[in-house]
Amino acid sequence: LKLSLPSRRPLRSPRLPVSRRKESRSSPPDASEDMAAMNSVQPAAPTPAAPAGAPAAPAPRNAAQAQAQQFHSASLYVGDLNREVSEAILFEVFNGVGPVASIRVCREQITRESLGYAYVNFHNVSDAERALEMLNFKPIRGRPCRIMWSQRDPTLRRSNKGNVFIKNLDPAIDHQSLYDTFSQFGNILSCKVCTTDTGESKGFGYVHFETEEAAERAIEVCDGKALGDSGKVVTVSHFKRKQDRPNAAQWTNLYTKNLPLDWDDKKLTEVFEKFGPVTSARIMIGEDGVSKGFGFVNFEDHESAEAALKNLNEQEFEDNSEESKAQRAAAAEGEEAAAAAEDADKPVLKALYVSRAQKRAERDRELRRKLEQVRNERMNKYQGVNVYVKNLDDDVDDDKLREEFQSFGTITSARIMRDREGASKGFGFVCFSEPEEANRAITEMNSKLLGSKPLFVALAQRKDVRRAQLEAQYMNQRAGIGRGPMGGPLNAPMAYGNMPLYMQQGGPMPQSRPGFPMMPPMMPRAGPRGPMPAYGGGGGAAHP
Repeated sequence: LKLSLPSRRPLRSPRLPVSRRKESRSSPPDASEDMAAMNSVQPAAPTPAAPAGAPAAPAPRNAAQAQAQQFHSASLYVGDLNREVSEAILFEVFNGVGPVASIRVCREQITRESLGYAYVNFHNVSDAERALEMLNFKPIRGRPCRIMWSQRDPTLRRSNKGNVFIKNLDPAIDHQSLYDTFSQFGNILSCKVCTTDTGESKGFGYVHFETEEAAERAIEVCDGKALGDSGKVVTVSHFKRKQDRPNAAQWTNLYTKNLPLDWDDKKLTEVFEKFGPVTSARIMIGEDGVSKGFGFVNFEDHESAEAALKNLNEQEFEDNSEESKAQRAAAAEGEEAAAAAEDADKPVLKALYVSRAQKRAERDRELRRKLEQVRNERMNKYQGVNVYVKNLDDDVDDDKLREEFQSFGTITSARIMRDREGASKGFGFVCFSEPEEANRAITEMNSKLLGSKPLFVALAQRKDVRRAQLEAQYMNQRAGIGRGPMGGPLNAPMAYGNMPLYMQQGGPMPQSRPGFPMMPPMMPRAGPRGPMPAYGGGGGAAHP
């Protein structure tokens, strides 16, 4: 059974009706044509008021319809955005549909880089509905955007009710095609085909229906059916979180490399099926038709895959291909070249590498975890004994640095950091065997002149620890900005303790309170003051 696209397009929004729809849905090649199409849309005519004697509108028949009628937010979620898209770009795109109230692109707190999604708020719900109808899946800066109603309550989104997972999709199927195909089963909240950074389909996607019944109908009709022109059979099932999926420890897929180049899929199956039934085995072939030297083998059960991994890893096999013999001859030099020439007709021995098949993201996580573990072990090993020295002259080398610090204890390593051209960066590290030796070196060598510069000596710290300390110091400094000399508000009158501010005019000077000494009054000067100068003219005295 081959599914075809529906002839009638359903409503894009599961919540509000659309008064006017755009007849042409062809995607414009750039944003300028998008704007021209948007500006040509006229607002819908207002609905005439009902006569005075007309009966009231019928009440919703159930709670779901009542909840849908209460949802009249004019806020849209816009996802899958290019990182370069800003608020100004989104305003140009969405303001052509209707007046926009506000736009916010969500960004990373420190670097202020875009997170790839935004929220657009309209003044009218009809404008938001029209924007959802016209702009969903349209490219913005070369990347199709995904628009859906903004839901402040994440209960529906986190419950995964109505969320469907589709895999083995044809590469030609995009967001719009997937939406048009599955919209015949019910209202869709969100639809997405996962793509790479270059825009190529990964072969799977997600469709989130408004109701669980619509998702069940889609799974019943589409699972195991051909979708698209290529006739690929797709798998449609309920979406499951990672914690709800089968245990990852029960793996059955193996990755093997360093295969003999004269092996094919049949030979690979023959070697691995000794340890259990094999469901599939394939060797990757290049564009020239030659084996790439690696492949995948999938078993029916975990025990068979584990036995194959244990017995075949690092096992040697003969490679009789001419390509391997030529590579052996090209890699040999000197006496080895003469020996390789004598053994030119002998097969090449290759040791297989067999491991559990992993996705690239999983491999990257594991490598990062191992690297972080090695880094932590190294830092814990040298914690308190590694000394950081900076403000060094350019002529100071490793030997001179060791000579200056060797009087404080046993040095395991001393190194000046240099750039690619070999020039000194002005700092280095000295590692002692005991923390007491490092502390003594810091105490005596800090601020000491070495050559023409005073040294700065301190315990070495990891970059993330040092950065956290600098950020805390910076925040403390900012917290002190805007405060007066006594910690109060800026420009506040000076007040020490609870001393009252006397600003009375006339009357006797108030008596001082106990504990607050009164300043003595100013005494008149002894002797004549002399004539007062007359500034501004008109007087007989001369200007000074």
